[in-house]
Amino acid sequence: MSTAADPVVDQPILLRDDGNGITTLTLNRPQQYNALSGEMLAELQTALDDIDQDDSIRVVIIAANGKAFCPGHDLKEIRGSEAREFHQALFDKCSKMMLTINQLQQPVIARVNGIATAAGCQLVANCDLAVASDEARFAVSGINVGLFCSTPAVPLSRNMGRKQAMHMLLTGDFISAQIAQQYGLVNEVVPPAELEQATLALAQKIIAKSAHAIKLGKEMFYKQLPMDLSDAYAYAAERMACNMDSHDAREGIDAFIQKRKPKWKGN
Repeated sequence: MSTAADPVVDQPILLRDDGNGITTLTLNRPQQYNALSGEMLAELQTALDDIDQDDSIRVVIIAANGKAFCPGHDLKEIRGSEAREFHQALFDKCSKMMLTINQLQQPVIARVNGIATAAGCQLVANCDLAVASDEARFAVSGINVGLFCSTPAVPLSRNMGRKQAMHMLLTGDFISAQIAQQYGLVNEVVPPAELEQATLALAQKIIAKSAHAIKLGKEMFYKQLPMDLSDAYAYAAERMACNMDSHDAREGIDAFIQKRKPKWKGN
């Protein structure tokens, strides 16, 4: 599908491109800076649910067309209704989509080309990995319009130190891509011209590993986070033993000993 910066009106708001084990989902509302409307959230949910059932997809990249990555929710849509039920349904829909990213069997990489604010910053924090342009900027700016970014605070507080997260949440201040990397919000910062290739290189590193180990490991990582230390170690030990029972673990160790490349089977 096309990923042109200025799409024609009849193009979908979410573009999907599949190839070589990588699926790229591109937010395609550049005139609205790729705001997360209810329709955009529904499109993302449908795409992620489909991807989760496809073992041929090894890595997902979430990108955006235009000058911005995502400014968060569509504020005009939010103000279009005074109903508490409407707002609850919208935020529930967003939270479900964010959880789906965590529960997806494939790692998800955010490719951040411009500003990522409020729920857009939440989306970056919620992805497993993130690569950003050195021109990207990040903020949780709801506080500036009287709305504390409570849902963005969930992944933000799990990616960054508490004081750094609270500073962003209480002030709405922007931080640079470089500061975002220091804070742990993104993994890598590169010039804009290198953004696509750097993200692809990261995806290809993951694809070179065992799909079985990646799937098991991602699930383990998120499940152990809320556990206390002893429970986390017990669960991790059980997962290690389960992993060791797989073909790929035995093959990987044998290949290392024999000084050859492993032949993964994905089980």
